[in-house]
Order: sequence, then C-alpha cells, then structure tokens
Amino acid sequence: MRLSRFAALTSSLLLAAGAALFGAAQAAAAQADFGYVALGDSYSSGVGAGNYDGGSGNCKRTSRAYPALWAAAHSPQTFSFTACSGARTGDVLANQLAPLNSGTDLVSITIGGNDAGFSDVMTTCVLQSESTCVSRVNQAKTYVDSTLPGRLDQVYNAIDSRSPGAHVVVLGYPRFYKLNGTCTAGLTEGERAAINGAADYLNAAIAKRAADHGFTYASVAGAFTGHEICSGSAWLHSVNWLNIGESYHPTAAGQSGGYLPVFTNAA
Repeated sequence: MRLSRFAALTSSLLLAAGAALFGAAQAAAAQADFGYVALGDSYSSGVGAGNYDGGSGNCKRTSRAYPALWAAAHSPQTFSFTACSGARTGDVLANQLAPLNSGTDLVSITIGGNDAGFSDVMTTCVLQSESTCVSRVNQAKTYVDSTLPGRLDQVYNAIDSRSPGAHVVVLGYPRFYKLNGTCTAGLTEGERAAINGAADYLNAAIAKRAADHGFTYASVAGAFTGHEICSGSAWLHSVNWLNIGESYHPTAAGQSGGYLPVFTNAA
C-alpha cells in the first residue's frame, strides 16, 4: 500500500505546531501544494445527490459528491473533478486523465460498474422474471471474471504512468438491498440477494486489481449497512420512473454519510 501524501503532510503539520515559525510556514507551504484529482463514474460524479453543475452537462457532477465535499473540507491547492455519469473504463482513459501529472498527490476513482453492465442488470431484474434476473447477474459475473480485470489494469496503469507518486484510492460500490427488510413490493428476495451478491463479486474483483497495482481499495459496504434500499433509512434511490438515471445511486446523505468518511479515512 502506498503511503498517503496527504496523511503524511497532515502529520507534518501537527508536529510543526510546536516548531519555529519558519518551520511551520514551510509545512503550511507544503500543504498548499497538495493536488487532488477525482476520476470515475456516476458514483463519484454524484448522480442521485442533486444540485448538479450545469457546466458539467451529462456528467452530472455536483458539489454534494464525496470528491467535492472532501476538497471543500481540506482545501487542496488544485482540485480537478472529471468523474462523469455513465463512464466506463474506456471513457476514463479517453476523457478524464488530462489533469493527472507528476505533481498529483491524491487520486480517487470508482469505475467498473458500467463495464459490467450494471444498468442492464438492474433493468432486467426490475422488468423480467427472477430466473431471467439471476441469469443476467451470472452473465455480468462472467464478464467480471474474463474481461474487467484487463480493463481495470489499463486504467490503473495509465494513472500510475501519469502520476507515479500519487496516493490512489479506489472505492467500491454499496450493496443495494437490505434483505427481509421493509419493502413489500418490487423485486423478489431472490432477485435482491442476487444483486447484492453481484455487487460483492464486482467489489472483490476491483479490490484485487487495486491491490496488485499498489493502490488503496476502500469498501463502502460497511458504511451503507443499515442504509440500503428496504432498510427504512435508505441512502440509495430505489427505482424512480420519473428520473430513471438516479435509480440505484446514492442520495446526498449517501455521499456525505457513506462515501465521504470512507474516502477521508483512506486518503
């Protein structure tokens, strides 16, 4: 695991509190040079949290997303937010990496869910039978085994090549359903269990590739426990036919209460 430059710099600032004024000023200057780049898909851009930046267009970036919340709290000298709704690994490679350079200290990313067909899996499970849902989940798992690792390697290699000294935090996805919870309609328990299992399967693959590249993997499953759909206190949108794009994405509370503390601890 790579040492977080932010963590190291923060520790330096604390130690410098009792140092001479010149030494403290030097530490403050080092902190001011800190650069953060936020990459990824809709879970990083903040789809579902609302208050979207009109300038981000269909990427739907928002100040309520965990990268923007972290930057607001820690004031890095540079903050580049290129995460985009709907992004796959190829989109990250083609459209999001420009801000990365040798001076980048911290990188965050969520990626892989769209490559694995997350949207189609959920549509299939909502509209079709339980057996068809489970079959589509298994198809997604096959993709995760056969193709996704190579796609993730391409992204992680590109990040490492552009910013070899950066601390890279790869965040996972939440489980979507509390089983035997408050929901009385909609998907069957078998479908919900299959979807949760698919999320765990995807996360395990992402964690393995992140570890093999020396990156930090940060699981959000624990943070969202008790706040899944059907929990009675959900931090995730269920199906919203009036705004289908926000379905199965974190709410503003899911970004601030789920993703943000997990990322903060890993950064």
